[in-house]
Parts: sequence; C-alpha cells; structure tokens
Amino acid sequence: MAHIRTQVFDGPGRPLRLVEHTGGVELAPGEALVALRLATICGSDLHSFDGVRETAAPCVLGHEGIGHVVQQNDRVDCEDGDRVTWSIADTCGHCAPCTRHDLPEKCVQLFKYGHAALDDGTGLNGCFATHVVVRRGTHMVRIPKGLSDAAAAPANCALATAVNAVSQISVPPRVAVVQGGGLLGLYTCALLREAGAESVLCIEPAPARQALAERFGATPIDGGDLDRATEEVLQRVGPADVVLEMAGVRAVLTQGMRLLRNGGFYGLVGLVHPDSDLPIRAEDVIRRCLTLRGVHNYAPRHLDAAVAFLSRNATRLPFDELVSPPFPLTELAAAFDAARERTWARVGVVST
Repeated sequence: MAHIRTQVFDGPGRPLRLVEHTGGVELAPGEALVALRLATICGSDLHSFDGVRETAAPCVLGHEGIGHVVQQNDRVDCEDGDRVTWSIADTCGHCAPCTRHDLPEKCVQLFKYGHAALDDGTGLNGCFATHVVVRRGTHMVRIPKGLSDAAAAPANCALATAVNAVSQISVPPRVAVVQGGGLLGLYTCALLREAGAESVLCIEPAPARQALAERFGATPIDGGDLDRATEEVLQRVGPADVVLEMAGVRAVLTQGMRLLRNGGFYGLVGLVHPDSDLPIRAEDVIRRCLTLRGVHNYAPRHLDAAVAFLSRNATRLPFDELVSPPFPLTELAAAFDAARERTWARVGVVST
C-alpha cells in the first residue's frame, strides 16, 4: 500500500497542513494513481497561495508535475511504472467545447488539477503531494528516457500553453516580439524560432532573464523603460508581424499595439488576473486590420507537441537550468517563499 501525504492549503494566510492518508485508494475505471517525482510551482499556484487568485479551499495546490504510474484501472495510455505527465484539466469529451468548438480546455464539466476542492473525488487532486489520482478524461503522455524530470515537470502548463499560443499564428512570422522573459516567454521564444521566425525579440526588464532569452533564441531587449524598449525594437526590425504578451502586466498592452504592423497578430496569454483592462480602441483594431487572440491553457494535442519539442531540443536548450534545486514536500512554505523571489523560472518540490 502506498504511503500517501498531501500538503493541504486552507486559504491565504493560513499555514499548510501536512496530512498523512491511511488506507488504500480505490480507483474508478479509467483512473491512475501516480507517484510524484517532481512538481514545480507555477505563477497561478503562488497567486492562489497569496490570495491574488480565488481558489477553492481546502485543496491540494500544484498542477505542474511528473511521476510514475503506481496503479491504473483500465487505461490504455499507460502501464504501471511508466514515467508520465498529464493535461492540466480533466474533461468530459462530449460537450460542445470538447467537440464542436475544439476547446476542451473550456469543457462544461472542467476539473483542473491543483485548483479543485479537497472533497472532489479522492481528494488527491494536486501535485504538492506524494501521489495524485489522474482522472478518466485526462490526457496522459509518456516521458521519453532522454528527458530529465526538471525539463519535463513544467511541460503540462507553461510549455503546452506556449505551444497553443504559437499554434494560433496562421502564417509563420518574419519578425516576432515576445513580451516577458519568464518561463512562458522563454518557451515561446524557442518555439517561434523553431517555427521559422527570422527575428525573435524578447522584451524583459530582468538582466538574468534577458540572458536566458538569448539562450532560447531571442534577441533580448531591456524592458525597464517601455517607451525606450518600443523604440529600440522598431529601430532594429521595424513593425512586428506577431506580438505575444507573456508578461502578465497590463502596461505592456499599449506597447504591443504600437509594435504591430497593419494586419498583425496579437496573442494575449499572461494577463490571467483582474488587473487586465484593455487600453485599446476598437477603431485601431478595425482600421489596422489586427487580430487579437486570447489563449488560456491548451488541448491534449498541445501537450503531445510540448513533450515532443522537449525531446527534440533536450541537448540544445538549457531546460534543466530553469528549475531550482528541489525543496522537500515538508518545506513547501519555504518553496513558495523562493518562488516569490523569482530567482528561478520555476521552483521544484519533491515528495521525499
């Protein structure tokens, strides 16, 4: 019988509770019990922990993770012992978003790992634990042997979302600008270069992230002064075919509009919080024939593509350097403190 522990989040400002689970886990048909090898702290986890994002409590936070299958009940996409990742959401597969609209990430019965209440199903719903139960409608992907846990752990959130964002661009851009050099932005820079963009520029104020952006294929632009950064981009490459907002900062929206050529594409990805009113006039969008596209999470095919992208680039790009040395599960509060400092693109947590 597995020894199962979870770190339970009771709400902002309240201490985490390390809970020991006694007894076995009864899996419904199509479910799998996964022992977590490594989890990483996403920005939304930190927002929930700090009370910026509304999250059901009590719950087990954490949705970025990698583990091996301990037990499964009639699944065809995994076997006991497989090292796997899984989609951030469980979906019904039958509603209009799942079928007609090609938006399973907006399923009418959506369940999101790390954001679900403790009393939903088994309660093993998040990655800040020793084990998680992967539900029937959740897409699961085997991790190739050449990929480290650190490289693969964030794939089912940040990377798959970046894959989705880049997939929305109908014509490969000559010039692309990425606003923000966090994990989303770094992945996006590399994906754009692989997709054939001649010039990828990453606007980011932090020097360490600028250096990383260069290693992921972009020309870094100091974003400490937005107006100066805008002028530098325009002088270097002229108007951009594509701008992708990955910063989560409302102030960059005006910059993004200034950087786009007529007929350009603006993807909004990072601003998933209330302080996100658009300082944009409809007239500008209409007269300039712009496309604005919001991207939130992803479909199963994007997770497949994310793992394939990691595998293709495992020896070329420094994925392992994006994740901190891991904190033990018992020190999760300290791991959140480290994530708040933003020294690492992701802070790792192990269940030992």
